[in-house]
Amino acid sequence: MITRSPIPLQCRPATPAPGAWQAQLAGAIRDPHALCRRLGLAPEWVSGAEAGHALFEVRVPEAYLARIRPGDPSDPLLRQVLPLGEEADAAPGFVADPLEEADHTQKRGLIHKYAGRVLLIASPACAVNCRYCFRRHFPYEENAPSRAQWEETLSYLRDDTSIVEAILSGGDPLAASDRQLSWLVERLEAIPHLRRLRIHTRLPVVIPDRIDGALLDWLGGTRLQKVMVLHINHAREIDEAVVEACRRLQAAGVTLLNQSVLLRGVNDDVASLAELSERLFEAGILPYYLHVLDPVAGAAHFDVSDEAARALVAELRRHLPGFLMPTLVREVPGEASKTPL
Repeated sequence: MITRSPIPLQCRPATPAPGAWQAQLAGAIRDPHALCRRLGLAPEWVSGAEAGHALFEVRVPEAYLARIRPGDPSDPLLRQVLPLGEEADAAPGFVADPLEEADHTQKRGLIHKYAGRVLLIASPACAVNCRYCFRRHFPYEENAPSRAQWEETLSYLRDDTSIVEAILSGGDPLAASDRQLSWLVERLEAIPHLRRLRIHTRLPVVIPDRIDGALLDWLGGTRLQKVMVLHINHAREIDEAVVEACRRLQAAGVTLLNQSVLLRGVNDDVASLAELSERLFEAGILPYYLHVLDPVAGAAHFDVSDEAARALVAELRRHLPGFLMPTLVREVPGEASKTPL
């Protein structure tokens, strides 16, 4: 039987204090020794954390750290952010650019893979470095446009009237300042054929105070339909602060969706996936995609086979209504859309 714990509904202030999120972003843990020490991990974990950190630096905000169980190296939240020595192991088929995004980069910071929509790298930074990130090797230094270069990108959108949706991605787009994001969104909404603004972000989850008054001002004021795709892999990532951030976004007219990655040792069991869908819905978020792992170099230890993934999803249907079932997909380079499994 699948059991779940209700999300507490106590009220928090309507919006966080100005500047709170920037301070939390700046104060994120970026040292593997500090991470292991703060979480009371045994000394044998330190050398692996150092090795993984050398390949892809550790970054964990305090708000996310507080949800991790101290002294438990198998904690599903910790596994997402703890560097391991296994990240240096080569695995067949695991490469630096698993989605072949370089082949679809049309302008600096602009990736155009699918009909009707383009992806914009709005920020090279993230608030948390997830160890399975498919962009852990992405050349952000080549895709961080200046304002003058953004104008070239915007011209690409103006010239292609088939584009109806702009997707802000990164890094994490919400790691950019509200001044920069407001400037960019104002120019996007001035393009007549654009209808939707989609934002792919993990910041409302790892630093919920990011959803403050300054963000809500520019996001709530745009004429574009607003969709925010959050990235939550486990129910324990959704605490009261995340729920309140989602309420603020919904009040600003934002549709909230979630996409997860199926990760060995994190959520590769029916109970975890069912609890995640239930918690998402309680927070006003609809499950959208459940991705199998993109084969990025350094993340093979998270891989779950297609056969196991299909079996999990088949069992999950026995526990959830259809509207809480995410679609199991893989992104295949060159295909016209995500590929259902």
